[in-house]
Amino acid sequence: MAEVLAAVAGYLLGSVPFGVLITRALGLGDLRAIGSGNIGATNVLRTGNKGAALATLLLDGGKGAAAVLLARCWGGEAAALAAGGAAFLGHLFPVWLGFRGGKGVATFLGTALALFWPVGLIACGLWLASAAITRVSSLSALVAAAGAPVAALAFGLRGLAAVLALMAILVFIRHAANIRRIAAGTEPRIGRRA
Repeated sequence: MAEVLAAVAGYLLGSVPFGVLITRALGLGDLRAIGSGNIGATNVLRTGNKGAALATLLLDGGKGAAAVLLARCWGGEAAALAAGGAAFLGHLFPVWLGFRGGKGVATFLGTALALFWPVGLIACGLWLASAAITRVSSLSALVAAAGAPVAALAFGLRGLAAVLALMAILVFIRHAANIRRIAAGTEPRIGRRA
């Protein structure tokens, strides 16, 4: 029961569309009609407002981390895993936006950091290294998502690796169009305005 309640709470927290709320509050328009239409920080950056993009990144990552930490305090490690996975699903399929959400990268990283911070740091490091080399956010996200479950396995954390692997598969599915553009060499670079 603790895991079920943690998952429900995590999903509702993960469903909060911070990118949409921030851009609307700042008068930047409907984020879903800008750039890629995605509700995450990379698309917020395309508005030209770096502060709004940073806030979106931190809040989207923070909601995954908060779900994990609150559930861990209340119900233990199994509840934390359930809440983190559910928060990630909430970002991808938010009830408040008709289940049309983002791609989950920031929430993935925030959740990984809270579940086991060394694995989270490795995933963040992979994202940063890839972004510095390629300047392609989506490719960096894919590298980080693929690396996180491998890192968890390296630490002997099979349960965490399984959860992160499922999340990584969803990250890849949500990036299907990006993968096609990466292969075609047409994927936009970080910081390009809409």
